[in-house]
Amino acid sequence: MLAGFLAACSGSSASSAASSAAAAGTGVRAAPGAALAAPVPSAAAGSIAGKSAGSSGVGTTVRLAPASDIIYTAQLTVRAASVSTAVGKAAQITEAVGGYVSNETNSADPDHPSETTATVQLKIPVASYPVTLGQLTTGLGTQLSLQEQAQDVTEQVADVNSQVTSYEAAIAQLRALLSHAGSVGDLLSVQNQINDEESSLEELEAQQRALSHETTYATVTLTIVGPKAKPVVRHPKPPPSLGGGLGAGWHALRVTVSWILAFLGAVAPFAAIAAIAGYVIYRGRRWVIRRRPGTAPASPET
Repeated sequence: MLAGFLAACSGSSASSAASSAAAAGTGVRAAPGAALAAPVPSAAAGSIAGKSAGSSGVGTTVRLAPASDIIYTAQLTVRAASVSTAVGKAAQITEAVGGYVSNETNSADPDHPSETTATVQLKIPVASYPVTLGQLTTGLGTQLSLQEQAQDVTEQVADVNSQVTSYEAAIAQLRALLSHAGSVGDLLSVQNQINDEESSLEELEAQQRALSHETTYATVTLTIVGPKAKPVVRHPKPPPSLGGGLGAGWHALRVTVSWILAFLGAVAPFAAIAAIAGYVIYRGRRWVIRRRPGTAPASPET
């Protein structure tokens, strides 16, 4: 009876997870903390437009999608007379709305201060994202480029929340069953099932926290270049192709053959010395055997 109840609990948990994943149209099991992403549907695509602007410092046309879980990201490049001053001002603008600076990288040459560049990653509350992005675009210097993206993860968020609820209910049932288990085998079986369910629940909760943070804060990667610095050009990675796969395979084969030949070349001198030494020992042993006197025949008296 206990085994049947365990199977029923496990089956109900698995069926709930499977039905949630089918409703969302995608699987959500990933490494803890991994962010889930989905293609931008038409509604989300209409809410935010990716664009590249010229040197005229214009504002943005961001419109937040209502009642949706959207991950907003943007890449902004600005040319400023003083990079350090612009970085400080960007941090002030972000912190004034409740955001923060999550990462900062500077590249400065003391001999050429006008070629200084800095890359700052800003986390901005979604509610203040359109206004703050407009302030960053127009208030730091001359805008060189601006690209914006939006990813609708509403279904993933609902799916993860549903699975978390399902696993919590299954664990509660197993804990209630644990208090009624009689034999040691039943106790161990229920405890192992609880451990498995808790491990899966921890992974889902990590995804839940990651999704919550990414949908609460928009990410703006701000690149500030000096008056004479060359702007960083970000080229999108091309999708995998047959030619790229063949090229990578041929390169791997050449590298493997080169390593094998290098190993053989390194071992060859030692192998030659070992072969010569073995041949000398063999010939010396044969010579000793030939020189050894034969056993004398026994006498008739003996």
